[in-house]
This record gives sequence, C-alpha cells and structure tokens, in this order.
Amino acid sequence: MSWEPEVEDIVRRRELGGQMGGPELIAQHHADGKLTVRERIDLLIDPGSFNEQGRLAGVGVYEDGRLAQFFPSGTVVGAARIDGRRVIISGSDFTARRAPAVAGRQRNKGTYAEEMAIEMKVPFIRLIDAFGASIRAVATMGRTYIPEMRDYWMIHELMGEVPVVSAALGSVAGAPAAHAAATHFTVMVRGTAQVFAAGPPVVQRALGRDITKEELGGADVHARGSGLADNEAETEADALHQVRQFLSYLPSNVYRVPPVVPCSDPVDRKDEALLSLIPRDRRRPYDTRKMLSHIADEGSLFEMGRYYGGSVVTMFGRLDGHPVGIIANDPRVLGGSMDAAAAEKFTKFVDLCDTFHVPLANFVDQPGFMIGPGAEQAGTLKKGVRALAAIYDSTIPWATIIVRRAYGVAGAAHQSHRRHAFRMAWPSAEWGSIPIEGGVAAAYRRQIENAADPDAERKRIEDELIQSRNPIKTAEAFDIENLIDPRETRPILIEWVHDAYERLPLLVGKRLHHM
Repeated sequence: MSWEPEVEDIVRRRELGGQMGGPELIAQHHADGKLTVRERIDLLIDPGSFNEQGRLAGVGVYEDGRLAQFFPSGTVVGAARIDGRRVIISGSDFTARRAPAVAGRQRNKGTYAEEMAIEMKVPFIRLIDAFGASIRAVATMGRTYIPEMRDYWMIHELMGEVPVVSAALGSVAGAPAAHAAATHFTVMVRGTAQVFAAGPPVVQRALGRDITKEELGGADVHARGSGLADNEAETEADALHQVRQFLSYLPSNVYRVPPVVPCSDPVDRKDEALLSLIPRDRRRPYDTRKMLSHIADEGSLFEMGRYYGGSVVTMFGRLDGHPVGIIANDPRVLGGSMDAAAAEKFTKFVDLCDTFHVPLANFVDQPGFMIGPGAEQAGTLKKGVRALAAIYDSTIPWATIIVRRAYGVAGAAHQSHRRHAFRMAWPSAEWGSIPIEGGVAAAYRRQIENAADPDAERKRIEDELIQSRNPIKTAEAFDIENLIDPRETRPILIEWVHDAYERLPLLVGKRLHHM
C-alpha cells in the first residue's frame, strides 16, 4: 500500500498555504496599493530560487477529523538567492494576519528564519508589513503575560555576523517595528509604510492626541527626521531594488571579503570637470554627489541616509569593481558642518563598513562642529566625539582626500591618527584649529576694537594670516603627505583600493560593534 493519500494531502495543504488570506483579502490588499508577500519575494530574488520552509504551518479547522478550513501562518520564510548568493527571507503576510484565525498556535517562523541565517552565515532580509501583539490575545488566553524578546540575542548575533536588512512595506507597530530598527539597512515605502511603537488609537488614548499613521511614523518622520529608516522608496519595487543594491556591496558574512565585480570604466580616467569643481570663492558651495560621480565607477554609487544628517554624505560605490564606503561633506547643508544627526550617521556608516571590511574613502570639507544653542542642546559634541571614536575603533583600510576645509575637532575626524592611513589633498584644501576669519574676531578682539578703523584692521590681520593658509606650506613641512591634481584622484584611489584588498583577508572576522 502506497503513501499516495498522504502525499495528496500534503500537496493540497501546500496549495492552501499559497492562497494566503484568500481572494477577498488579497483583492483588498491590492486595492490598498500593496503587493502580497509572495509577489514581493518574487520581485526581490533570482527567479525560481525560493525554497520555502513551513508552508504547511497555519491553523486548521476540522470537522469529523477532516480539514474543513485552513488559515496559513502570517509569516513566509525560506532561503533564496540574490545575484547568485544565498539569503534568508522572512516576510509578513498581512492578508493571512487579517484572516479570522486564532493566533499563537505555531512555533515562531521569524525566529526560525533568524536561526537559519545564523547557521548558514548568509544575509537576512525582513519584508515587514505587520503589527505586534493584539489585546485580543488576552481574551483568547484568559490571562496577561510578561513581555519578552527571547530572540533578541539572535538579532544581536545576526548583526555581528551577516548583513541584516528590513523593508517596511506597510503599517508596522510593536515588535515588528523594533525589527525594522534592528538592521544595517532599513528602507520604507513613502505613503504606504509607517513605523511606530504604538499606533494612533493607543496614542489618542494615552496622550489625548489625534494623529494619522503618516504623521506618527511615515517617511517624513523616519527617513527625514529620526533616522530610523536609512532610505525611502517611491514604490515597493523600488524598495526591493534598493535591498538588492545594498547587499551587492557586502560580503555574505564577516568571515569573507566584499565581492569584486568586473568593471569596464577605465582605471586611468581623469575627468576634466574635477579641476574646476571646487569654487575659488570659499563661500560658494558645490555639488558633492557630482564630484563623487567623477571618481567612482560609472553608475556604482548607492547613497544611504540622504535626508537625515544631510551635511554628511554616506555612500557605497566601487573603484575598478571593488566595493568601497564613501563619506563626504555637503557644503549645501549647514555649510558641511557636523551636527548631532550627521555625527550619528557618520558613526553608523563607519561601524557598518568596519563590520563587513569595506575600505573607506573620506572626502573632507569639514568646517567644524555645528555651533549655537540648538547644536549644544542636541548633544552635537557628545555625538561628535563618538564619531571620532568610531574612526579610532575601525581597522579597515582608510583613504582621506581633503578637498577643501578641515577645521577643529570635527576636522580631525578625517582618519585615525594612531595607525597608517592614506592621505592626500587637493590644491583647494585648507585646515587649522579654527577658520582664520572666526579666529581673528576672537583672538584679536581688543586690537580690532581699539583701532581707528576696526573693519580695516580686522581685514588687514586676516589678509596677513591667510597667506599661511596655502597648503603648499603644509606640504613643505610634510604635514600633508601628498598634494594632487584633482583629476588624478580616481587612478590614485584605484591603486590604493587594490592594495587595500590585498590586506583584507587578514582583517576578516567579528568586530565589536553589532548595532
């Protein structure tokens, strides 16, 4: 006698699991402008590579011992491939969560997926469209319970060993919101995704304030305000594309080096635009992203956190196919100065690059820490020295290119000074403990005030001191190792990155910073 009946039952249950919350709830989900979890996975991965685990998990309703109804689990998990590399995916099925099933009967599939990623040492991706606990569970259980996050040790362990990514694709609250934050990269869909500890009904009850989901936790709040989300996306397809892009720069785990890809962009390319990109008028800003596009491999730049801490630009890019982290200042935002948000962003990116052994190139135009009462209240100095500590804690190869200003403590945060770092400067560079203009006003205050013509005296002192700002004089003292033609930057950095990748196998392994 064969096992055909049992096999047929398995096949039938697999089909039921694939139906998610059923046609009506799927139609409503689509009407809300959202893809189903299985459509999301198909968009994200290499075609046909998904190996699902736990498709039969769910709540069965039986009549006379026979399955009458089946409500699939609200989480879809499994292994897949992205660009040929193995990943683990855990996705929320919002349609199944809206089905009238009794929660809490299954082993946690999300935790199982985390265990898979730890064991296999491969990137872990969360596709989040879920709320946390519901008060309805109290009615079902007949008691309350002490909250726990027993899997948090796994989240911490994951972030120390493999890339962890979250895409917020709907309203996310409670524990799923914590998962959205516990990542190396978080992207959320503008207008569709919101992330918050508790939703508007709880806020209204607790604080007496009526607020919409978007006002409480939309992209303006988290991608442009709190920094919880690194990037925002216009569509789900865009969000999933960004997940693929982010992972392409990183190794599968901390025990490997980043993946090098073929490159057709000439290594000796010297873009003429770089020669005049930095204005001679020191008060005029320039386009930092345009500058970087003339140096990195064509089309290789991927920015993180554009709308948070905007005076600092953090990107991944490639040089002759080799992944690199890129930090730069944007003089169009706060003059490029480091405020509290920029310091946090700087620190996170340095820690990320160091965790996954991605060499880092720092393009410096740093006038100093942001000043004023607002900056002091925001803790700019406290967060700024943490950024400096991140540099000194790092072990990755580091290249510094001073393109214009490097002043004060923030300017000192351009490289670690306790080990060798590759450093060069453009002829537009200037540096010091404090900009001459501001320093003269403080140091020569009495002399200027007592002069017959204070403005003329201040200008005379400034003009005299500005002569010493010429970077050639610093090069004569070997306080800057190299002054270069800006057009030479790409070929010089490519030689550096080749040397850096020779060293990387000696640096692989776990680092101290997990989050």
